Amino acid sequence: MSLAELQSRTEQVLCRTYARYPMGVRSAKGSRIWDFDGREYVDLLAGIAVTGVGHCHPEINAAVSRQMEKLVHVSNLFYQEEQILLAEKILSTLHCSKAFFCNSGAEANEAAIKLARRYQRKIRGQERYEIITLTSCFHGRTLAALAATGQARLQDGFAPFPQGFRQVEAGNLAALKDALRPESAAIMLEVVQGEGGVRILDRDYLRAIAALCQEHGLLLIADEVQAGLGRSGRWWGFQHYGITPDIVTSAKALANGLPMGAMLCTEEAAKGFDFGSHATTFGGGALCSAAALATLEIMERDRLPERAASLGSWAKERFAATSARRPGKIREVRGLGLFLGIELAEPGREVWEELLRKGFILNLTQERVLRLLPALNIPEADLEAFAVALEECLGGK
Repeated sequence: MSLAELQSRTEQVLCRTYARYPMGVRSAKGSRIWDFDGREYVDLLAGIAVTGVGHCHPEINAAVSRQMEKLVHVSNLFYQEEQILLAEKILSTLHCSKAFFCNSGAEANEAAIKLARRYQRKIRGQERYEIITLTSCFHGRTLAALAATGQARLQDGFAPFPQGFRQVEAGNLAALKDALRPESAAIMLEVVQGEGGVRILDRDYLRAIAALCQEHGLLLIADEVQAGLGRSGRWWGFQHYGITPDIVTSAKALANGLPMGAMLCTEEAAKGFDFGSHATTFGGGALCSAAALATLEIMERDRLPERAASLGSWAKERFAATSARRPGKIREVRGLGLFLGIELAEPGREVWEELLRKGFILNLTQERVLRLLPALNIPEADLEAFAVALEECLGGK
């Protein structure tokens, strides 16, 4: 199809929920995408941090193909080998000891919210239900996740929202302390705020939050939907800070493109759930579990978290050099591993559009932050080519 035909037919049959990029995707492989005219692009977005080991990875394709011939879905009423193998593998990457699988990041965060509230009531016997979150966060688009996110532009038209959420200024420890109430149940945060413009929370601030949770009996929930699974340069973003959240949520890169989410928790926090207290029809199904297990095995074998750390450090230095050669054009280069943000001095729509015309797919967030979330195995040469293109787009001497 031509782009015009794609746009016309999309308008006829799909709800208007996405302001789509001006291109149609025909196929993808590794860190390359091709449109319907056969033009090739370097993918620096990876499906918004989803295809962490690249598009159409042959080993994952093979695992999915084998599983399709064996077992696809029977529901969580049955014990399934694939789900157990996946749980054992993902739990080996962090301190948690229990897993609940679902279909998305928003569902993982919903599970975390429900677990925190039920744990406080059923295990501790306290009427605690309020979840404290931080400004500029993003926790998903279900009603409860939107209430936790607390951004008016995302909430427009959807009120009333579930009660029991309080938001405080990110980075302001005093404000967080003032927000504590007898009904406070948990603090929920992202160590890197992706939708907020790739904002990395301060180490001392995060450790102070963890201490505050210990002191006041709150659960600490780390939303690792975007930062987790190697993107930060470690398996989990919170591992950079020496803290151990009670609950960790994951999705995006977990099954490299198949819908998969996970809520991971400590043995103690897991007591909050019992038979029938929470459920999902599709979550942890055999097919997606097989794809996720293959994904994690590739990440482990190829040491992709370590590669994200080293390549991300190189990329930040390279983009800083671009900034030096284009004075006044870039306000800041920041990131953790291959979770990268280039904040421009001016609104960046024109720069983003020009980069797309040059064949580079990335994200623009907060109007002026170029957000890069490439596959963890992207060739270094692709990031170098992007840096050259960015310098050309920024102009100057």
